Amino acid sequence: MTSALPIDMVSDVVCPWCFIGKRRLEKAIALRPDIPVEVRFRPYFLNPWVPREGISRNEYLTIKFGSPEHYCAIAQRVAQAAAAEGLTYELDEIKRQPNTLDCHRLILWAGDTAARMKQRLMELYFAEGADLTDRDVLVTAAATCGLDAPRVRERLGSEEDVERITREADSAKEAGINGVPCFIFAGRFAVQGAQAPEHLAQAIARAANERAERQPAD
Repeated sequence: MTSALPIDMVSDVVCPWCFIGKRRLEKAIALRPDIPVEVRFRPYFLNPWVPREGISRNEYLTIKFGSPEHYCAIAQRVAQAAAAEGLTYELDEIKRQPNTLDCHRLILWAGDTAARMKQRLMELYFAEGADLTDRDVLVTAAATCGLDAPRVRERLGSEEDVERITREADSAKEAGINGVPCFIFAGRFAVQGAQAPEHLAQAIARAANERAERQPAD
């Protein structure tokens, strides 16, 4: 029996195109039900300079885009793209820009429910404007996804997996990934950006075909 085709999604929870890209990947997978896949979420720091405690959204937008008004002008297209995928991007609701290290730790700890955990964190941020630097918000999100709340709170208060997440995120950049989302199919080739589901489905098929060709005949 052929094992599931691994797809590594390198992304960050505060990246709007990653929010969109995750949904498009799900649609791509649905287009190829004949190919079993395993999606693995890999960490990436879109804004590694943001401190652990986060900063105000206005300060962040001023530093990165010149002003909140300038960002709003260019973000409407992203919000429209999100809406076309059935997602909500409430530009005016986000008041705080988080460091996402703890979010990536939660996704790692979620194990088999990593996709659900990642989705919940993205929805909290983009749709609800939640503060992802607030430990209570993170613990509640984890509990919603089936994790033990007291244990998660304890782990978040420690340095557990901080080095691992940081190392993986740094490795992605060292490997030449300078924009996300980036989808790596079967460890063989990458597709960068929130591509259309049809394009991603073609990549899934190509990776599956190449893997089949490499495998020796029985």
